[in-house]
Amino acid sequence: MTSPHTLPKLHNAMWPGLVGKGDGDGQEPPISLERMLELTAAANVNGQKFDGIDYFLFLPHTNPEASDAELAKIANTIASHGLAIGSLVAPVWPGTVGDSAMGDAAAKEKFLSAVKMACRIANVFEKHGVRKYGVIRIDSAEFGVAKWRENPRANTSKIAATFREAATIAAHHGQRLAAEGEICWAGMHSWKDMLDLLEEVGMPETLGFQADLAHTYLYLLGFNAPEHALVQPGHSDQEFWAAYKQMTDALRPWTIDFHVAQNDGQVHGAGAHDKTGKHCPADDPSGKLDIVKCAGYWLEGAAERGLQHICWDGCMFPNATLEKPATWNTILKTMLAVRNAHGWN
Repeated sequence: MTSPHTLPKLHNAMWPGLVGKGDGDGQEPPISLERMLELTAAANVNGQKFDGIDYFLFLPHTNPEASDAELAKIANTIASHGLAIGSLVAPVWPGTVGDSAMGDAAAKEKFLSAVKMACRIANVFEKHGVRKYGVIRIDSAEFGVAKWRENPRANTSKIAATFREAATIAAHHGQRLAAEGEICWAGMHSWKDMLDLLEEVGMPETLGFQADLAHTYLYLLGFNAPEHALVQPGHSDQEFWAAYKQMTDALRPWTIDFHVAQNDGQVHGAGAHDKTGKHCPADDPSGKLDIVKCAGYWLEGAAERGLQHICWDGCMFPNATLEKPATWNTILKTMLAVRNAHGWN
């Protein structure tokens, strides 16, 4: 069925080919950007295809210090598959370019350097013409909440101060930042702590929230913050939807980027990326979410907040799953169902 809506555009994430992959014990090798593009471009549901990609600005997909000419070559490759570029993931974590947003002055400078690199790349892609919308994704880059808990108020203030500087840099480059709510990132590990951080930053025109269906489901359950749980094990459907409304009413006004995903209520990790929301295939029988209905809570008023695309996130899928064409057709079918139900023109 042809979609009655032209927006939001439908994107696929490139980082499932990277996150949790590597050459360590038990790890699978990364999947190249070129292969991820091929798999994305090949997906087809009744003649409808993905409109673009979102991707992580780090090796082996992209050198964040690549020259303008090298970046233009990447842009040409992406465009040759009929795909646009949307949101970019800044390499803010220790071990990439950045460091903890609540760290010392040196760590903070590394974090801001990663944001500057991402803004520069965004501008190159915009000049090329392959990127016309999307945000730059960040988080606190402080893995785990133990250090944050030593002084929650002071540490949230440190993160907020770093985020304000990052947002000022982004605004100078004509960009917006979106902080992804995920239970593994200090100061962002519950719906309430995320809201407190956004409000303390206080720059909604430049720094907002990136909601992921899988990660925000764990917000409801209170993983890493039991005091902020909105439902308890064995909850009813009525309790779930009441809690979901409470969470989305709080965070939706800040939401400027959105990931469609599925979750089975478990915490999962691979490699250095541990203890976070488990992404499941779109049709996973263990999935806990009514994807289309949940997406509607986040996408209410999305056009007014400047969203022009949504992205599928399937982090840490096995490579065998990623290599199956059926995986991407099922995902695309799900994305189309979300747009059919909640899209706009």
